[in-house]
Amino acid sequence: MSSAKTLLFTLSAVAVTAVAACGGGADKAPASDAMATPAAAPAAEPAAVASVNMDSIGKEVYVTCTTCHQANGQGVPNTYPPLAGSDIVAGDANRVIAIVLHGLMGPVKVNGKEYNNVMSPWGAAFNDTQVAAVVTYVRTQWGNTASAVTAADVAKVRAATSSRATMWTWDELTKATF
Repeated sequence: MSSAKTLLFTLSAVAVTAVAACGGGADKAPASDAMATPAAAPAAEPAAVASVNMDSIGKEVYVTCTTCHQANGQGVPNTYPPLAGSDIVAGDANRVIAIVLHGLMGPVKVNGKEYNNVMSPWGAAFNDTQVAAVVTYVRTQWGNTASAVTAADVAKVRAATSSRATMWTWDELTKATF
């Protein structure tokens, strides 16, 4: 294979991976309820996890987010919103937790700019400690100065939204109580 074909193949594979990781394009709704319906919560964390550095867990889990939100939290212009300096990230921690657990689809304004895409739900993939760590990580990185969240905070939101079978829309999320 020529070097040009190899490069094209590699770039195509990266693009497919990025779209799959971020839940598809802005004009795509979940193909089935299977994607939108979170599985049961991951098994409880072992007691030893409590002694692990939450910042390192958050940084490790955040790698999952970098395809869309980038390593520097700046997002992808006109496609995926920034987390750095985000009014949503700095706002109600329960909303951020709910977004990570169940995903978000449709229009949302971040710092006055509208985005219309899909964020996949991660609640089935990550336990409460991991969700707390990644939410705390994004709330305290890149100049963000919001408060940390705990695994107990995540457990509360997970329990309050356990019957949720679809991703949130921003309108639904702003009306939700936890």
